[in-house]
Amino acid sequence: MKSARLIAFETLYKIFYNSAYSDIALDNAIKNINAKENKAFISSLVYGTVERLITLDYFINKYASAKPKPKILTILRLGVYQLLFMDKVPDSAAINESVKLVKEIKQDYYMSLVNAVLHKISEDRAIPEDDLSVKYSVPQNLINMWIKQYGKNTVERFLPFINERPPVFAIPNTLFVDAEELLYELACDEIDGEIIDNTVMITSPFDLSRCKAFQNGLFHIEDLSSYECCRALNPTEGETVLDVCSAPGGKAFTIAELMKNNGKIYAYDLYEHRVNQIINGAERLGISIIEADVNDSSVFNANIPKADKILCDAPCSGFGIIRRKPEIRYKELDSVADLPEIQLRILETSSRYLKKGGTIVYSTCTLNKKENEKVVKSFLDKNKNFILINEKTTFPAEFGGDGFYRAVIIKNEN
Repeated sequence: MKSARLIAFETLYKIFYNSAYSDIALDNAIKNINAKENKAFISSLVYGTVERLITLDYFINKYASAKPKPKILTILRLGVYQLLFMDKVPDSAAINESVKLVKEIKQDYYMSLVNAVLHKISEDRAIPEDDLSVKYSVPQNLINMWIKQYGKNTVERFLPFINERPPVFAIPNTLFVDAEELLYELACDEIDGEIIDNTVMITSPFDLSRCKAFQNGLFHIEDLSSYECCRALNPTEGETVLDVCSAPGGKAFTIAELMKNNGKIYAYDLYEHRVNQIINGAERLGISIIEADVNDSSVFNANIPKADKILCDAPCSGFGIIRRKPEIRYKELDSVADLPEIQLRILETSSRYLKKGGTIVYSTCTLNKKENEKVVKSFLDKNKNFILINEKTTFPAEFGGDGFYRAVIIKNEN
């Protein structure tokens, strides 16, 4: 049987050198492991090492005379992560198990190198406070972009939270329960939580597959920023609403609950398997007003009906959800340069379905004004019959939602 550290090593190697997605690679690695403790340990090793990569490499580069070959570098990163960020792992275990791992993958020649580097790092844990990139393990070009767009004070306020465990919010299915009743139902499942803004922030470990409240459709999981975005749309009973980029459906579910399951929601996604996620989620929650289908939101579809309200949650770079998907931070900024053009096209196409006097909310889960404010400005400059009512950027917070942007826009009656 493979050790937990060997499984973590193999998973990280796939992420770093085979371009595997961290969540998919990890799920595949631990799906046949029964012990919860091992699953949790492997998950911590994998996500933590990806999350803190720049910090780890800072120390490795400081004490390794040359850049180690990929497999040895992966083992060193694992070892340094345990030394610096896993308080429950003794230094001796972090070092000895890393050396053992080198032998396990038949790279015995490098055992002394790994041992020496890790011992030096164990004696030097000083992370430079004035280097935000190393301190928070965020590429300098991304930090520079954020400082230019939002100011240094704002960036320094939210950076401490992007490497913390993200809060999990259970959105009460108000067709059946409110937040207080959901809190009670979760307690019956031995799940702790506290009420925040009409939601329940879950504060203890939980397993949705064994949670009766979840199985009975009493809540769905959705980030607080997304929940507040749905409330900003202000859907009401009897209206027709479009959710043009809907999967996996959390926002559509919230909108349906705000409408008291009275009206019509058309939820679309580009891929059929993701449309099925919406259908299955609505069925579990007892929501009957959602009609989900495949559609390309960037291309006008004459078969889609006119709507009173439209949610246009556009695909984006995801720089607001780094604490949930740590590898996003390492994207090259040039790789997302084409997104604003796509986002503008989706917003313009979506706006063609809106009734006069109707409301459209444009949103993203990124922190990048080129994808947010500038897209909305470009849209308004070209479409004088639309008016910006308000816009809001949310930054990651300890007990708050992810980084998020939303703009509420209405269409003139004239």
